[in-house]
Formats: sequence, structure tokens, C-alpha cells
Amino acid sequence: DTAPTGHTLRLLNFPTVLEKGLGKLMSLKGAMGGMMGQVSRMLGGGGDENMADQVLGKMEGMLDIVKKINEQFKDPGLTTFVCVCIPEFLSLYETERLVQELAKYEIDTHNVVINQVIFPDIVGASKLLEARVRMQSKYLEQFYDLYEDFHIVKLPLLEEEVRGVDALKAFSTNLMRVYAPPPPLQMAGHSSREAALEAEVAALRKRVSELEAQLNGGKA
Repeated sequence: DTAPTGHTLRLLNFPTVLEKGLGKLMSLKGAMGGMMGQVSRMLGGGGDENMADQVLGKMEGMLDIVKKINEQFKDPGLTTFVCVCIPEFLSLYETERLVQELAKYEIDTHNVVINQVIFPDIVGASKLLEARVRMQSKYLEQFYDLYEDFHIVKLPLLEEEVRGVDALKAFSTNLMRVYAPPPPLQMAGHSSREAALEAEVAALRKRVSELEAQLNGGKA
């Protein structure tokens, strides 16, 4: 888990910046040794060259560690980045910015998790949910167009927070398999509306039958 995109990008870039800075300092090793000797003499240390060697030795050790961190960041077998977003404009923009920067840093990323998706099956008679589904569908299409080579997982918007170990384990199964929304609930007043429509259809069928009978009688 990471901080927001801007903070994360600065964090990921820090080893590279540190490696370049230490590399510059190490390239000035000779000049630094003489400078440290002068500082030591000014402070009454007698110009002990061991002090300069110790500092430079620590810097070399730090540079080796930073290089190993950079190598691990760039190794897909050790490091990958999973982008988590929601199907809205700002989140799509931030995700694309993140993917582009990760590619620049040579850090592997090929997974996108889209959270808080409203599935059409559960909309029912809610106009608000219908509008949200239309809005989300537009951005979901853009996600699939932009990241056609990525593994994209859609997770549902839930009625409650996912809190506690059991809830997290249950919800995490949606990361490993395609989420299937539950069957739509019967909305209040929905059954009466269906009954009215069925009655209207039955009346129309009866009227058609009567007209056909009249036509057949006229022909006879």
C-alpha cells in the first residue's frame, strides 16, 4: 500500500536521485579527501586522513545498497505495482500518470484493480444508480482501451465497509475470480407494475383474437 500518487512517485524516484547524488560525490573523491583533511586540521584534528577514508567508505557502502534497491525495483520477478482506482475521470487521469511514470522508472506494472463498480444487475428502479452506471461505463471502456494488455479486475461497490479479517478474506476472493453480482432484489411496487403490464398484454391479445374472429366471420 502506498501514499497518494504524487508522494509515491517521489518515493519511487528517491533511490535514483540518491544514486546519482552519491555517484557525483564519489567522482569527487580525491578533492573531498583533501578538503576533509583541511577541515580536520582547522578543528585541531591534525589532518587525520582516516576520517576522510571512513566517510568515503560509508558513502561507498550506501551507494552499493542504493544500487541494489534500484535493481530490485526494476526486476519484475521481485517488484510489481498494482494500480487501484475507481471508474471516474480524475482516477483514470491519475492512473495513467502513474503508469507512464512507472514505465519511465522501468518498474513493472500490468495489473489494474477498478474498485466501487456498480453493476447493472443491481440497479433496479433507481434512476440515480442508472445514471452512475452510464457514467462508470464510459470510463470503464476507456480503462479497457488504454490498458488492453493489462490484467483488469472489477470490484463492486458494497453497501457496507469491508472491515475485519473475515470480511477482507471474503472480499479478496473477488481479486482471484470474476465477480458475479447477486440476483436483483424485488423492488417495492415492482410486482404490481409487472402485473399491470401482464394484464394489459392479455387484454390486447384478447382484442386481437376478437378482431380476427370478426374478420373470419365476415369472409364466411
